[in-house]
Amino acid sequence: MTSLQRQPGPRHWVSSPLLRGSVALHAAALAAIALRPRTWPWALAALVLDHAVLTGAGLWPRSRLLGPNWVRLPPASAARGEVAVTVDDGPDPEITPQVLEQLARFEVSATFFCVGERVERYPVLARAILAGGHRIENHTQRHRHTFSLLGPRGLRTEIVAAQESIARIVGVAPVFFRAPAGLRNPFLEPVLSSVGLQLTSWTRRGFDTLNRDAAAVHRRLTGSLRAGDILLLHDGHAARTASGAPVILEVLPRLLETLRAAQLRPVTLRAALA
Repeated sequence: MTSLQRQPGPRHWVSSPLLRGSVALHAAALAAIALRPRTWPWALAALVLDHAVLTGAGLWPRSRLLGPNWVRLPPASAARGEVAVTVDDGPDPEITPQVLEQLARFEVSATFFCVGERVERYPVLARAILAGGHRIENHTQRHRHTFSLLGPRGLRTEIVAAQESIARIVGVAPVFFRAPAGLRNPFLEPVLSSVGLQLTSWTRRGFDTLNRDAAAVHRRLTGSLRAGDILLLHDGHAARTASGAPVILEVLPRLLETLRAAQLRPVTLRAALA
């Protein structure tokens, strides 16, 4: 790791009300079964329901039931008329340079949630992101589709490895984290707290890894657009239009024009903290 910026420090983890309630429910169910064995069907049903709620909270990317989660920029940032354009799953050697050119043309800064092993594979490109005035944040080391099924040790391995890869290559350690597809489980927030990372999702997304219609992706991103929004696009795993162009490259200029017309200023997530 370089000395340009040290790793963010750990922060105190506070269990969410849902998790505290879940622990209390498990204790009560076990006590009920021990004292009155005939109640086991009701206790089991309560535990199944509890686990269903926990699973649903993890499958809902914008949920705050499992812990703190940025789904919008802080109120002070929104009051300044700011929004955040975030770009996931890169860097990509074909698409990312063109994304950087478009952002430079509009003099806009964005936040790139990068995959650690891709930063290692394309170090020059990762440094170009930072040199363009943008920020690189943590999107795990390998972008595993089974990330939300990992236990505490597996989550820590993926997150810390990405921290170290990114900091070593670009000299700046991430302070924000986004889970692959936004999916997670109750073990994630304690790990993020120990590493000093803030979970971030989004206000609106265009599904540009699946939707090949650039106009439809643009509509999803800009419908009811307002200050404080966090917008999600992808330079990695980008869908292609019917002509073969990456969707993000057709959507991004339109999006930036829309933001300019609405007098909304794109900033990085770190700048939103100012």
